[in-house]
Amino acid sequence: MDGPDGERTRDRSAPRDGRRGSDWAPSDRHGDPGSAPDAGPRTAADARDRGRVAIEDGPVRWLREADGGPIAAVRDVATSVAIVAVVGLLLFAISGGWPPLVAVESGSMEPHISQSDLVFIVDEGRFADEDAIAGTGVVTLADGRETDHERFGLAGDVVVFVPNGDPTATSVIHRAHFWVEADENWVETKADPAAMNGATCADIASCPAPHDGFVTKGDANRAYDQLPRSGAETTVVKPEWVTGKAMLRVPHLGELRLAFDSIRALSGVGSAAVLVASGAFALVLFAAAGARKP
Repeated sequence: MDGPDGERTRDRSAPRDGRRGSDWAPSDRHGDPGSAPDAGPRTAADARDRGRVAIEDGPVRWLREADGGPIAAVRDVATSVAIVAVVGLLLFAISGGWPPLVAVESGSMEPHISQSDLVFIVDEGRFADEDAIAGTGVVTLADGRETDHERFGLAGDVVVFVPNGDPTATSVIHRAHFWVEADENWVETKADPAAMNGATCADIASCPAPHDGFVTKGDANRAYDQLPRSGAETTVVKPEWVTGKAMLRVPHLGELRLAFDSIRALSGVGSAAVLVASGAFALVLFAAAGARKP
């Protein structure tokens, strides 16, 4: 059509910028003209071509070298569990007993061992000093003063024991002050009057001593554990009631152990079940984090 309207019609039908024509094709916004967006490797061959590992390359290699997603998260968790297991076995080998770590629940050993500290213990026969009581591996405070044997700021060993040999009782971590023999009136022969609260042998059920063993005391306590209403409230501690000797402490880390024990007590399940549940929860978190990675 001629005239102004015809000119406008011809302008609309003609390509304005030269992009349309027989050679024109849609182009990807980020790629070459005519190419489709990269959808990633679709087969094991595609994965190998791109330098990635596919399960067809072998499950062991796939688990070891996969670089993203849930598989990488599983590998990270498995590595962490393996490291914890190795450390646990190493501690057990050094300690000679299980568990090798105990959490301190009270302040009876302050200032040398504080509440919520985590303490590494060994079997009483491990690392025994030549001045230890025969057959026990424990050096008492009385003997340690003469030989300069110190643990946690004072002479003598700090021991973990079961009060009165009761397996249902909570273990106590206190210092072994001196050794007594059966029928010994230890209040008169060995006790420090400052730790007796004015009591005499007649006031104490375990005096004379009912058997051979240790008289113990918390460093922060005023009196021996063998006195009524004092400390652990136990009779003379037999050597077989001693479950370990304290060697070193980690401040405040015992809170984790106490929290773990609380969960176990409230849930009514064993240690293994709580450990598995905790590991599964950690696995879910790691997998979710891996899935969110770009």
